Amino acid sequence: MRGPLGLQPDESVTRVKDGAPAGSAAARLLDQTWADPPGLLGWFCAINHKTIAKRFLVTTLVFFALGGLLAAAMRAQLARPDSKLMGPDLYNQVFTMHGSTMMFLFAVPVMQALAIYLIPLMIGSRSVAFPRMNAYAYYVFLFGGLMLWIAFAFNSAGDAGWFAYPPLSGPDYSPGKRIDFWAQMITYTELAALVEAVVVVTTVFKLRAPGMTLGRMPLFVWAMLVTAFMVMFAMPAVMLSSTALLLDRLVGTHFYNPAEGGDALLWQHLFWFFGHPEVYLIFIPGLGFMSSILSTFSRRPIFGYTAMVLSLIATGFLAFGLWVHHMFATNLPDMGKTFFTAASMLIAIPSAVQIFCWLATIGTGRLVLRTPMLYALSFFVILVIGGMTGLMLASVSLDSQVHDTYFVVAHLHYVLIGGAVFPLFGALYYWYPKFGGRLMSERLGKLSFWTMFVGFNVAFFPMHLLGLHGMPRRIYTYQSGMGWDGLNLLSTVGAYVFAFGIFLTLANAVLSGRRGLVAGPDPWGAGTLEWMTDSPPAPANFPVVPVIYGPYPLWQPPAPGEPTHVSGLAAGMREHLVTTVIDARPDSRTNFPTPSIWPFLAAIATTILFTGLVFTPWAAIWGTVPVAIAMTAWFWPKHATVRKALVLEKLQ
Repeated sequence: MRGPLGLQPDESVTRVKDGAPAGSAAARLLDQTWADPPGLLGWFCAINHKTIAKRFLVTTLVFFALGGLLAAAMRAQLARPDSKLMGPDLYNQVFTMHGSTMMFLFAVPVMQALAIYLIPLMIGSRSVAFPRMNAYAYYVFLFGGLMLWIAFAFNSAGDAGWFAYPPLSGPDYSPGKRIDFWAQMITYTELAALVEAVVVVTTVFKLRAPGMTLGRMPLFVWAMLVTAFMVMFAMPAVMLSSTALLLDRLVGTHFYNPAEGGDALLWQHLFWFFGHPEVYLIFIPGLGFMSSILSTFSRRPIFGYTAMVLSLIATGFLAFGLWVHHMFATNLPDMGKTFFTAASMLIAIPSAVQIFCWLATIGTGRLVLRTPMLYALSFFVILVIGGMTGLMLASVSLDSQVHDTYFVVAHLHYVLIGGAVFPLFGALYYWYPKFGGRLMSERLGKLSFWTMFVGFNVAFFPMHLLGLHGMPRRIYTYQSGMGWDGLNLLSTVGAYVFAFGIFLTLANAVLSGRRGLVAGPDPWGAGTLEWMTDSPPAPANFPVVPVIYGPYPLWQPPAPGEPTHVSGLAAGMREHLVTTVIDARPDSRTNFPTPSIWPFLAAIATTILFTGLVFTPWAAIWGTVPVAIAMTAWFWPKHATVRKALVLEKLQ
């Protein structure tokens, strides 16, 4: 029998020696230790990474549904010429809310939600690093989204587009509080994203199971690690730009006012320095989904692991070097534009490397066509179309002609939906058993896929033609006789078919949660570590911390006589093994914090501060008081908690 990788135990407390079999006293104590407290108060105190991730996921999907309803309203408005369904003011708010919701409240947060749930399971950890901070990030994100949508309900939503270019969003052209609420939503969501990025990076670097070197991490973990680093470099730019916009509007500064020495293009530089990497903040996690799904349903490891990792890193690096291709229509030097044209084309190379590695994986494997695999395969068709139009738009001359037309709208949606939403839905089908313990219906899943695939292409491919026929984007209506009537009606029909396909997936998830087939730990025959645990996992994830010998631990078991798990960790304390960054060698032990109400209260205090700043700059002074109180209570030493855990273990 293979033995454990032993640590030096502290014999003053009961410890897990050689495993904690399901149902044993040690396993029950372990789950009790890592579980969230019960009751209503316990709901607000919860810090378990799976609990917070589920809340994140549900909240982002609700925002996705709300943003989709706004898209349906816009397509209804544009289905026929001279439509009176919405006036220009309401349409501008709906247009802004749709883009802002999808980009800031859904696309990036939903990827982080799945990362927070899956990464600890994939790397053999019992929690994320900084679990209280993780809970705080969720509440800040939730309150920021609610603030924006409550403002919309009271006719105070932003109306300058999700990009909010000055001077259109400045005090002269957008009086009132609409843009102020929009700008503060940026601060909310990007603060949450930055916190989550720190959590992900620390978790990946320091909480991996022994033996999981950087060269053995699942590709999804690599994708989220690259994404987290990109967040830390990209998000401060948009927070800086939105803060400067608020100062222009509320204090009377002139960052974006050319008449007073400012520069309206400064906003575009700051915003797109964030905005173009954000496309890859959405796209790179989709690459991680693809690698996980294709490997499982091709029944073999991903071909070219090292090339895949280097391509992910190269994509993240190059993403910061082409923001100006959003600004080819501005009066920038032509020589400078050529460099960004080259960068826009260069970034296609690492993506192509990954596509060829996936094709080699499929070609040399044993293909199984289940619903997640269908969504993954659709990625090749949709993303290639979006990528080709992206290369077209990298040309300054062509971009100048179609920059403000529906050609760009089509390109954007092919890249974002093809590169992120279709892989995301595949990931939801793939990991749904790990969330709820049951499988989704294959029959309904395939019907949903084909409905979405056909509806999407019918909705967005005609927009290429509309753009080439001269239809501008960001217009709320158009006259008859322009030659756009039929294509707009076709696009609207496709959008509603696409929405119906999404509804089928929602119905599948609800029905399968009650009547689906019981999944078991590994219903797909996958090879990564998350499928070693129960479905859904216990509060502690693993009864013992495993030892890893390859990137696919379920396909690469240890040799006879090799240690299989770690011993010596306490069962009655939130104790965890810390490993080295590169080789994942056991380094030290650390005690994780216990559930607390203070992250929730700190998020409320942060909301008071941010919301107050919408109405008065004095909130920067008095609004910091509740934040300081909440943070002080949050981090106040609590030695009694550790003593209580020690006493509990001795009683056990």
